[in-house]
Amino acid sequence: MDSLEKHLIDKENGIIKLLDPPFDKGKFKPGYIKSYLPGVRENGGQYTHAAVWAIIAFTKLGFGNKATEYFRMINPIEHARTKEEARKYKVEPYVIPGDVYGENNLAGRGGWTWYTGSSSWFYKAGLEYILGLKIEKGYLKLEPCIPSDWKEYSIRYRYKTSIYNIKVKNPNSKQTGVEKFILNGNEVEDKQIKLVDDGSINEIEIIM
Repeated sequence: MDSLEKHLIDKENGIIKLLDPPFDKGKFKPGYIKSYLPGVRENGGQYTHAAVWAIIAFTKLGFGNKATEYFRMINPIEHARTKEEARKYKVEPYVIPGDVYGENNLAGRGGWTWYTGSSSWFYKAGLEYILGLKIEKGYLKLEPCIPSDWKEYSIRYRYKTSIYNIKVKNPNSKQTGVEKFILNGNEVEDKQIKLVDDGSINEIEIIM
C-alpha cells in the first residue's frame, strides 16, 4: 500500500491509477491493454473498480483518514468544483466513470460513464467499509473505519417494516474499533443484533 500511494495516487488530477508507467513502446506484451493510448483506461489510467478496491484495502488496514481522503478524491463531484476543473473533466459530475485518463494533457479527463459496476462498489465502500454498516445472515453490526476528526455520524436503516436509527460517536478520535453497542438503552455484549421485522423503531448508539 505504501508503493500504491507512492506510484499510483495522483492527487493533482484526483485519480488512483491502475498501473504506472503505461505500456507504450517497450518489449512487454501485456495483451489488449497495450492497444489503448498511454494513460487511457486499463493502460495506466484510473480504472475505477481497482481504485475503489484500493480504498477498501485501506479500510481493512484500519486507515480511516486515508480511506476517506481517497474516497472523497475520486468522487466525481470533486472534479467539478470549479469551471476550470469541469472543463478538464468533461463528463457528468454526478455519476461514477468507469475510467479517468491518467497521462499528459488528458490527465484527469473522465472516460466512459453510465455503465460501470464500480458505482455499486463505490457505494459499498462508503456505506459498508467506511461508515461500517454490515448486514450478514440477518445480523446487524457496525465496523467503522473513519477519519479521526469525525466526532459522530448517523445512519437510518430500514429492515422490512422496522427502523434502526444508528448514531456512531467517536469521543476519542479513533479511526476504527467499537467499545460499546447499545440498543434501546441496553448494552449488547457481542456488538451485533438480530434484525427483526416487527414494525418497531429502534435506537442504536455506537461508542468507538
